[in-house]
Amino acid sequence: MIVKEIEYPIKGACQCGNVTYELLEPPTMIVACHCKACQKLSTSAFSITAMVHSDSVKFKGKMSEWSRVVDSGNTSTAKFCPSCGNRIYHFNPSEPEKIKLKPSTLSDTRIINPTAHIWVSEKQDWYKIPNDVKIFDKQP
Repeated sequence: MIVKEIEYPIKGACQCGNVTYELLEPPTMIVACHCKACQKLSTSAFSITAMVHSDSVKFKGKMSEWSRVVDSGNTSTAKFCPSCGNRIYHFNPSEPEKIKLKPSTLSDTRIINPTAHIWVSEKQDWYKIPNDVKIFDKQP
């Protein structure tokens, strides 16, 4: 089987298409988060996040935001489409150069291959984490 190399930029969009973007370069890391908040966000066992530099993504369209304080005391701000509600990314306002992109909104999702699983202390018992990834009980 021949696997085509991933070419950048990769286009992304919310479900309704009102928010679009281009990811210009590969993420620095792909993480699966098993915390209860991410389970609620994804309505699944975990949420996938692609860590990217803010200057490696170009967004178009109006986004709304919602913030919450996380266990570390930092703020996590979510950016999402006000029409369909689709989350596009999260960020910490004190580190605006780092974006936690939700990569399932990309047109080419082959980059979604987590190399780390975090908050496994809250993971669903039925999910088996692959052997070849880093595992953290909470936030590393």
